[in-house]
Amino acid sequence: MVHVAVGLIFHPSENQILIAKRHDDAHQGGLWEFPGGKVEAGETVDAALSRELKEELGIDVLTSKAALQISHQYNDKNVLLDVWTVEKFDGQAIGAEGQPVKWLALDQLQEYQFPEANKAIVQWLIDNRL
Repeated sequence: MVHVAVGLIFHPSENQILIAKRHDDAHQGGLWEFPGGKVEAGETVDAALSRELKEELGIDVLTSKAALQISHQYNDKNVLLDVWTVEKFDGQAIGAEGQPVKWLALDQLQEYQFPEANKAIVQWLIDNRL
């Protein structure tokens, strides 16, 4: 089981959320996702989320809270997505690892291709945030 901290990063002044495109050579490459990464041994989920978002986007998380958990089985691996909302952060979100990033209105999410495990997050956002 791969434990992943996922951030739902909301724009501070607009009703938008940040998505990032997975590198083509990564698992589920070429698809869009909500930023985050693996939780390391002995690391809390919120610490992993803060570390990953600093590495991937160059932002510092100021406030976040647990939103939902999703367990998904792909053909080649099982993932546990620990999804947190990030309401406040410091810095300008950029693709610090060369990945494209976009701010989208929530009603635009269904226009993008996400990994299967992320589709439940999209639905949760539609049900709870729109």
